[in-house]
Parts: sequence; C-alpha cells; structure tokens
Amino acid sequence: MKEVITVNNMRQSDESTIKNGIPSRELMFRAAMGVYNSFEWNGRIGIFCGSGNNAGDGYALALILKKNGFDPEIIITSEKCSSDGRYYYELCLDEKIVVKKFEEINEKYDIAVDCLLGTGFKGEVNEKISKVIDYINSVKTVISVDINSGLNGDNGLGKKVVKSDLTVSIGTLKTGLFLNQAKDYIKEIMNKDIGIEIMDKPFYLIEDTDAKKIIKKRPNFSNKGTYGYVGIMGGSKSYPGAIRLANMGQTALYSGSGVSKIIVPEEIYELVFSNVLESVVYSLPSLDGKMIFSKEEIDKSISGLKALGVGVGWDKSSEYSKILEYLINNTNIPIVIDADGINTLSLMDLDSLKFSDRIILTPHLKEFSRLTGKTIEEINENSISIVLDFVSKYDVTLLLKGPTTIVANRKNLYLINKGCSGMATAGSGDVLTGIIVSLLGYSKEEYAFTIAVGAYINGLSGEYAQEKYGEIGMVSGDTARSISFVIKDLLEKEEK
Repeated sequence: MKEVITVNNMRQSDESTIKNGIPSRELMFRAAMGVYNSFEWNGRIGIFCGSGNNAGDGYALALILKKNGFDPEIIITSEKCSSDGRYYYELCLDEKIVVKKFEEINEKYDIAVDCLLGTGFKGEVNEKISKVIDYINSVKTVISVDINSGLNGDNGLGKKVVKSDLTVSIGTLKTGLFLNQAKDYIKEIMNKDIGIEIMDKPFYLIEDTDAKKIIKKRPNFSNKGTYGYVGIMGGSKSYPGAIRLANMGQTALYSGSGVSKIIVPEEIYELVFSNVLESVVYSLPSLDGKMIFSKEEIDKSISGLKALGVGVGWDKSSEYSKILEYLINNTNIPIVIDADGINTLSLMDLDSLKFSDRIILTPHLKEFSRLTGKTIEEINENSISIVLDFVSKYDVTLLLKGPTTIVANRKNLYLINKGCSGMATAGSGDVLTGIIVSLLGYSKEEYAFTIAVGAYINGLSGEYAQEKYGEIGMVSGDTARSISFVIKDLLEKEEK
C-alpha cells in the first residue's frame, strides 16, 4: 500500500519537518531533485512558474538542469515570489538561465514543466493562467510538479486543468491526484519522498502486493468448502435479471468461491434456473413477483453461507425493509447491500439498526446521496470527509463507487485507482458485488481491506477487458470473464 494524504495533512507535516530542523529551502531543492530524477530529459525545456512555492520548485529544477548540461527556459506568469522561491530565482539569474514573461514567448518547447499552482489551489483559475494552461497543454510532453495546475489537491476537481504525461508528487501522494476528474488529466503518477514525516493518519492506495495477501496459490488438499459458500439474494418479476443474477453468481466463482447460491423470488425461479450452470438456485416465498419476509425461509436460504450479497433487481416493496432489518440485526456473516438494497435502506431509520463493519454498503453517487441527504455536488467536493463521517456514525463498511473507489470503516480508508471508462456500462456494479461477496467468503483479512482488494481486482479486470474489446464495445460480462485472467496474473507475479 502507498500512503495518501489530504492537503492540510501535507501542510502541517511540512511545517513540522521545518520546525524540526530541515530548512524549507532544502526541502525545495530535494523536491526539484526528485523531479529531475523522474524523467529522461531532452530537447527544449520550458518551466512555467507561478508565484508560490510550486514556482520555487521550478526555479530549483532549472538550476539542476543547467548544472547537468541542459538549457532550460523559465516562463513566469507573475512578478511575485515566495521567499524560498526568490532565493532560487536569483540563483537562476546568476547562472544566466533565460527568464521570459509568458507574453514574450513565441516558440514551442519539447517539454513543458508545470509549476504554476500548487496543491493548495482551490476554485477556478484566472483568465491569464487559463491561457498559460492552454499553451502548456499544446506541448508534446508535459510534466506537472506535485499536482496538475487547476486541479483541487483534495477532491480532484477542476474546470481548467493542465493535462500531464507525468505528475511528480512531492513528499506523499495527495487525494486530489486520484479522485473525480484526476484520471482524465494525469497519465502517470510518481511520488518522491523528500523526508517529510506525516503528522496525521494517512489513507492507503491499494496495489498488487495487497491483492496477493488474499489471492494465494491453493493447496491440492482442499475442496469447495475450503473456499466458502456465498449467496446472492435479489431479483423480482419486474426486474428478473436472470442473466444478471447468474452473472453475479458466476463472477463469485471466477473470484474463487467454492459454491455460489442465487436466492430469488419463487415466481422467477424457473427463469433464473434456466440461465445458471455452475451456481445453486434457491427460491424464497413471493407475492406479485417480489420476495416476502419469512424468517424461516430466509434462515434456510442463508444457512451455511460465509457471505451474502443482497438487493440487486429487487425493485420496490415494503417487505424489503423487513428482510434487511432481519439480516442486519440477526445474522453474523458479512452482508453486502447493493442497488435496490441501498435504495430500501435509504427509506429506513438507520439509527434503529444494529450496524457493524460486517454490513457493507456499496452505493454509487446517487445512492449515497439518498443515504446521506447530501447533493451529488457536495459529495464530489468532500467525498472523503462525508464517507468518514458516515462510517463513524453508523459503524458500517462503505464502498463509494467512482473513477477512484473509496472503501472505509472506522479504522482505515482505502483508495482503489484501478478501472476504466469502459466500465461505465450496465451490470458493472453487479460484477463488483460478485467479486466482493466471493472474497468475503474465504478471506482472513479485515472486511474493509478485503473489499478494497475486491474493488482492485474488479478494476484490473475492467482494464483487461477494455484492452481487448475497447472502451465503447466492452460490456460488464467482459469484465467478469476477465477476472480469472487477472487472478492468474497476480498468482504468477507472486511466484516470480
């Protein structure tokens, strides 16, 4: 896992490091050296500098480039400068490095280095900086220092943003490098540690090594019971989703479950059963094609299960709140509540339910908006703080879907930066639920970590499918069918 922090955490950590004896100018030089060592420099280099410490990194980088045989040019957008930035700026003048105002340039650069705005930037850029960003985005190769100018360092939102080939994060990765629009502007991220000790607890970015804590080579001396019986409860006459439910069951098996049970209303049993090969199908009493609450039948349906997913294709019914209340308050297995399960939950009194971290909610933005009463805009702007407030209040484990998925409980928050635009298609959330339920059936790790790994595998599988079918032509089934190949790759990496 890699650590990821907020801008405020970075600011406080930076100030603490300076107070404890490392001069700010030294940190600025280390940042510039980190950027220098992150790229194979060549051709004409233009370093675009604003007025803050981000510009100071650019001035220090220009000095390092000059001393290593390059002839960078500095393009300034302001006469203002931080004290440390001024120090390196004057050294640049002493070294005869060319400095130009943005209005004075009339040539093209091979490489543009973006040092306009730092991680503390919020809001919209002014007209002048907007023109500079347009110019930078016209250059063949763009490197952003710490964060892409115009992008909010906490939430990854921006209206006019530098689009980089490489962004070199300084100190520790920031949340704004991953959330919301960030993936549309950043092709590659590299972080450079410059000796800043982080003050507050960080968040964590999931990697291959984390997935391999759960996805392991299996002994021959094992059987289907070793890897968990899991269940998917859903469907209705209005939304039978036979293939969809079967796909979820199949997804669970692709992800390593020993047995996958699909639990449906009895009125659509035959329809679902005809689309299922490897999974077991179980029916619950129903009325008008929708499940009705029956303690005895629910107990039978989930008997022996290690994990349960519930809610997909449910439609609306007052009976569902009874089913959810019973599952939440009277079971001890991890339960993943998704889709119409989330919508049902949003109409219930959450304070009356006996939540714990084994109750896993997997909303997309609109569903999370219903749960919290917050607008989608509010969630996008403050997604991490709203997620943390929610899990702190209710003690659930929450997965918020997005370009970068957020998974949190009261102890930890994980970011999953895998996935692609091709996954914006019907059924992708169902595939994710199938993977998560499967892993919960046999993982020995904590729930939130297991779910984060499930989201990671889901994202990798989507990327694998997009590589094969393209972002427009792929469907959710392609993601599901890619799971086994992704898991195979992870196991092969473990052996090397």
